[in-house]
Amino acid sequence: MTQVLHTDQAPAAIGPYVQGVDLGNMVLTSGQIPVNPQTGEVAEDIADQARQSLENVKAVVEASGLKVADIVKMTVFVKDLNDFGTVNEVYGKFFDEHNAPYPARSCVEVARLPKDVKIEIEAIAVRK
Repeated sequence: MTQVLHTDQAPAAIGPYVQGVDLGNMVLTSGQIPVNPQTGEVAEDIADQARQSLENVKAVVEASGLKVADIVKMTVFVKDLNDFGTVNEVYGKFFDEHNAPYPARSCVEVARLPKDVKIEIEAIAVRK
């Protein structure tokens, strides 16, 4: 049975999609852009944007009862691959802070993202 995930700790969907779905043994998040769910603001700095996107992914995953350590795959979309080093640093610290293993990951450069943000991140988590 598929359960739609929703949390006020991540930005609301801005189109015809949901924040994530819980398939029972697996959770899939929609791409999370770096919108602060409390203020609606987007930081300018790529490091801050990366951290906010990760926090938004975390919130959706936690809405399913799982945690950061249950994430097994992430896809990172960046507007400028020159930001990869900064994103990588923020990403590594995020998982280290949660004592979580690093998941498999893809990172691709894209031409444009919603709201003209610099990064979007989606995740797959597994219920063990």
